[in-house]
Amino acid sequence: MTPPPSSRRGGAGRPARPGARKLGAVRRSQLVTTYGVGAMIAIDNESFIVSGIDSWNIDDAPKIEEGRLANVLPGVAFFRLPPAPDPEYGVDGVRVRRFPDFYSCPGCDSLQPYSEFNCLPGRARCSDCNEDLVPSRFVLACDDGHIDDFPYWKWVHRGNALQSGFCGGKLTLKTEGSAASLRSVVVSCSCGVQSVSMEGAFRVKALKDLGIRCEGRRPWLSGAKPQPCVRHPRTMQRGSSSAWHPVMRSALSIPPWGEGLHKLLVQEKLIDAPESVIRWHFEQRPALLKKATIDEVLTVAREIAAETHASDEFGTSPVDLYGDLRKQEYERLRHGNPERHSAEWQDFICERSEGDLAPVRELGLAESMLVKRLREVRALQGFTRGVAPLESEPDQRLAALHQSEDINWLPAIEVKGEGVFLGLDEGRLREWESKPEVINQVEQMRLNHLALIRERTPADSTVKTPESPVSPRFVLLHTLAHVLINEWSLDGGYPASALRERLYASDSMAGILLYTATSDSAGSLGGIVAQGDPKSLAETLRSALARASWCSNDPLCMESGASGADSVNLAACHACVLLPETSCELNNSFLDRTLLIGAPAGGVPGYFQSLRTVS
Repeated sequence: MTPPPSSRRGGAGRPARPGARKLGAVRRSQLVTTYGVGAMIAIDNESFIVSGIDSWNIDDAPKIEEGRLANVLPGVAFFRLPPAPDPEYGVDGVRVRRFPDFYSCPGCDSLQPYSEFNCLPGRARCSDCNEDLVPSRFVLACDDGHIDDFPYWKWVHRGNALQSGFCGGKLTLKTEGSAASLRSVVVSCSCGVQSVSMEGAFRVKALKDLGIRCEGRRPWLSGAKPQPCVRHPRTMQRGSSSAWHPVMRSALSIPPWGEGLHKLLVQEKLIDAPESVIRWHFEQRPALLKKATIDEVLTVAREIAAETHASDEFGTSPVDLYGDLRKQEYERLRHGNPERHSAEWQDFICERSEGDLAPVRELGLAESMLVKRLREVRALQGFTRGVAPLESEPDQRLAALHQSEDINWLPAIEVKGEGVFLGLDEGRLREWESKPEVINQVEQMRLNHLALIRERTPADSTVKTPESPVSPRFVLLHTLAHVLINEWSLDGGYPASALRERLYASDSMAGILLYTATSDSAGSLGGIVAQGDPKSLAETLRSALARASWCSNDPLCMESGASGADSVNLAACHACVLLPETSCELNNSFLDRTLLIGAPAGGVPGYFQSLRTVS
């Protein structure tokens, strides 16, 4: 990571500025999942914010093709792996900008913008007392992704006649006493105004009373003008997890896309190329086709073109298209895809288990498919701050990754792994989910979610408020995925953070995919497919349900009327079914183990209630 050139910031593809300072290094996958555009990153005693993708040098950044995912994201044609720096050739990769601007000195207690400390190049030290500077602990941010420095001057001069104009004094920041509370952080001004602690700075009402509004600043974008914003800003800790929430979109590579001739066209960079160019290319290099003919290649190319333009022809919304993407995966997972090519030409292998399915079907599952090879592409579509985004939330809150109209790609990573797909017995499921007790159990969760969506949708929005996906089927599948991941983390040797869920829940879908697809070594241990053997799976499911039948927080957990950060959970807590955030695609929302095992008093029947007595 390097800071942007001072002469002209931004501009993908330009070489690095001579003598550009290298600040640090992160893994490429982290630039999508952890330290993406708009995220703050601490390097030694300095703090920076990752710049927009229009400032990245992508000359050597590999292109990632996943047409199905690109089709459901507006204005996206392809994806790129975040660039890696190459100092030998002057390639600087990803750039960052200094943020927050305010720093304090622990020696002289001075609190002022970084530029006023007159630091030597590359050394964040106070020029007066030679102490290492400390970036501001506090920033202002709103739910739309805007972020700004904390207004220390307004805070310390609150209730003073000078509040409407600067006094010309110098601010200082001291930590008094040994307590770690905000009351011990005191801000003063040399103009003689009374010193003020930071206590109460996290209350939105306190900021609103001072006339502090969101200025719509986007410091991660070079030269970006402030946006009009009606959100009320809130104070956040610079290192808080709520300061940056990535909004990820992902897709599995399933046939016919990404396999055989389709993959050959991708590797030869002939996607969207004219048929005459494709014919000429393979006439010059016939060895590439092996047993296929040029006419067969052209047929595949026409199918790709038709799929690419389908969303434009039918005018389907991105939300609907993303749902269609899941339906395609669900059908392929159910029907399987035996191994026909080498790993180079086939990214997806899914086969039925050879064991007897009777033990599994007795428990309410209809099928177990062994996904022996899969490829997933995960793209960063945008980000939010403050409250974590919900799957069905409108996209108005998404902060932009760039401000250039010429950008038609998103940063992404591709990961490979294996997994197990489980489908529920459709007949048994429909009978269970139609019971009034089950519907009433989930209804309050659904109403809480709808209220949350309306609260986060701007009043003047022209976009139709989406419906809540919460239903007995949806919550059941999600909770089942969680308890199985927790059980497999004990039986299979995987940490829970290395396992992921993928839900297929709608009126026409009822399945879950549990898989390993991580960019580190934990995703390549092997053995997760063995968990899909019917006999082993039946034992695991019985054990998982027995474990879910009690919680160390019971009876409070089981009898909870609403739990979780947004009150969209029922019987679910960290002691029973919650997972690491890397494993759950819904931010640990919409969970209720009552739907698995039933209520202790018998008021709500669980889908697997007949197994509760099994130890």
